[in-house]
Amino acid sequence: MAFAGANIHDPYMTPVKGWSLPLIAAAGLCALLVLWWTGVGRRPMLALLWLAVPFCAVGAEAVFQIRKAQILSLADPSAVELGRHFIVGYRQVEEVEALAARGLIGGIFVSRHNLAGRSAEMLRDEIGHLQEIRRRAGLPPLAVAADQEGGIVSRLSPWLPHRAAPSALAELPSDERRAAAYALGQAHGQDLQSIGVTINLAPVLDLRRDHPPDPLDFHSLIAQRAISDDPEVVAEVATAYAGGVADAGVRPTAKHFPGLGRAQRDTHHFRAVIGEPREVLEATDWRPFRHVLAADPQTLLMVGHAIVETVDPDRPASHSGRLVDGVIRRDWGFDGLIVTDDMVMTPVYQYGLCRAVVEALNAGVDLLLFALDGSQFYRAMACAVDAGKRGRLDQAVLAASDRRLRDSGQTNAIGRLGGVSRKIGAWPFPHWSPTMSRLQASGRP
Repeated sequence: MAFAGANIHDPYMTPVKGWSLPLIAAAGLCALLVLWWTGVGRRPMLALLWLAVPFCAVGAEAVFQIRKAQILSLADPSAVELGRHFIVGYRQVEEVEALAARGLIGGIFVSRHNLAGRSAEMLRDEIGHLQEIRRRAGLPPLAVAADQEGGIVSRLSPWLPHRAAPSALAELPSDERRAAAYALGQAHGQDLQSIGVTINLAPVLDLRRDHPPDPLDFHSLIAQRAISDDPEVVAEVATAYAGGVADAGVRPTAKHFPGLGRAQRDTHHFRAVIGEPREVLEATDWRPFRHVLAADPQTLLMVGHAIVETVDPDRPASHSGRLVDGVIRRDWGFDGLIVTDDMVMTPVYQYGLCRAVVEALNAGVDLLLFALDGSQFYRAMACAVDAGKRGRLDQAVLAASDRRLRDSGQTNAIGRLGGVSRKIGAWPFPHWSPTMSRLQASGRP
């Protein structure tokens, strides 16, 4: 109980966020009263131990509020420069109004909890309100990210139409598959653009693998989300889908490099290691990523928290300089935006949040995502500010990242001015096809 009280703002307490302090304090006091009533708690040392529970909770809350106040009081330009690298989730708009007004964040993440008991129009107005705050403050628009893959990961449905995932198209003939994937991406993009979302964290490029089912995999579920086990099919469908999303005015995101298909554990909760040699990964799991990014360098790349043992055995990909700077930036030549998977995951906290944040920024990651629990931003931002003061941030790497963010910010808040008909890789993507007609009639996409 005392441990929980001292860690009420840690990610595992998110399900009881808002209630954790009174619950823990009340539980500690009730337990003390019971022990006292039975006579056991009349021993002074035991009574003091139980009193430590509410005191730990109150102390942890005080530390959080002090850190929050310190971050909100930052006024120097360096804080704004660091803040633009963070995308944060929230539950009540008041949680991010001050951050948006002061330029301490670069974007927001919206999900199902932002729509509970509300309508899509209300969320659209809320996003517009935050963008107006930015405009009045003379700041660039916020990036607005959402996780609307289709299928089982449709975080904004049923408020937005529930559509199929790109994996539903994998068995179609090649020409129909590309056309249908483009139309599906465009439909997703139009849905999101209508409420002000500028980034869709899709498509999934992980390959489907024949692993034994993991009974503890409650969230990754890559076998259900992956398009195919064939890199060519994944590349074809994902490239077409991403083109449709982009042409609707929303930036797509290729995820989750280095490929969670080979990770046999759920990276939301466990350390996952990919042991294959780099040559094998380049020829298989990484081929779709390179194909999609080459087709449209404006597509974002999401790096996940799996460890590639043969490249960097010491840290997850999300903050590995050998993978982000070495493989993606230098070897692949990718100069687009890189975003982390949600940093509010166990592998990050096992490694150390401060170390992970600093290493990610120094590796050349452009955007750090704090989706599940946006309040973790205050801890992460404090780490980044402290690292900057101590000279532990690579200023050349940050300058290159700032340039990428500025360039992207010129196209609608890391989005894209849509409505432009185009071709990718010389593939025609019509806005409609007999295949899409059949799929929509069946209610799938």
